[in-house]
Amino acid sequence: MAEAFCRVSPEIELCYETFGDRSDPTALLIMGLATQMIAWPDEFCRDLAGRGFHVVRFDNRDIGRSTHVEAPTPTIGQLLRRSKKAASYTLADMAEDTAGLLRELELAPAHAIGASMGGMIAQTLAARHPELVLSLTSIMSTTGNRWVGQPALRLLPMLAARPARSREAAIERTEKVFTAVGSRGLERDMDHIRDVAGRSYDRGRGDASGQARQLAAITASGDRTRELRRITAPTQVIHGTGDRLVRPSGGRATVRAIPGSQLIEIEGMGHDLPRGAWSRILDAIEANARRAEPARQPA
Repeated sequence: MAEAFCRVSPEIELCYETFGDRSDPTALLIMGLATQMIAWPDEFCRDLAGRGFHVVRFDNRDIGRSTHVEAPTPTIGQLLRRSKKAASYTLADMAEDTAGLLRELELAPAHAIGASMGGMIAQTLAARHPELVLSLTSIMSTTGNRWVGQPALRLLPMLAARPARSREAAIERTEKVFTAVGSRGLERDMDHIRDVAGRSYDRGRGDASGQARQLAAITASGDRTRELRRITAPTQVIHGTGDRLVRPSGGRATVRAIPGSQLIEIEGMGHDLPRGAWSRILDAIEANARRAEPARQPA
């Protein structure tokens, strides 16, 4: 399906795309910080759809072709101090965007699958709207506790870097980022990484303010451990042993917080979705979906 748009609130319109049969249970893919929906590889989405899911991916607010919020840009100092005053919205607001998408498209309840910041949004959605979530898969994410899942200090400048000013520079910068944070022990497709970087630039690279606002939303949301204890959906946590951006302690803390959740640690996987890990990730999503209530009525 071609890209489409859905207004989820008076202020926010999300760009989304689907794969597979709408009559199948929906698998909602939620991407991470400053990353467009196309970072969920097309082939990965088609493979998931082939397992009997109606797959939906979308651009979060402030990225890609979704609404870019008109609000002040947080300063680096505010982000480092984790100032709540710097945030014009929170992860809860982004979860409400996601809930609105499910409702407006009449796709609830769905299997929520989030990567990195997307995992945080999926967790928040499952905690606050259990009626909308059949199962939860949280990939390379964390709880917001400042003592777990913290990045290597040398990676912090990447989070604050300004977007590239040309298509070629955007591709080069993305290669450098994934060389630093990506998987080293599993097969990676650098041609795919370069392709996504170029396509993201073409779709609208956004600006530094959107990335900074998303980062401020994460820091302003604080430690969500207590909220995660309310999650009742079957939960699968997936984390790479080689993740240097969100350390594996973040995944383990997530499992401790969510009752009945299960953890899969993938040896050699970093902060990315390497082709060499797809089969394990897809198998885990499918198995976790089978744990969900089979007769949940549409919300």
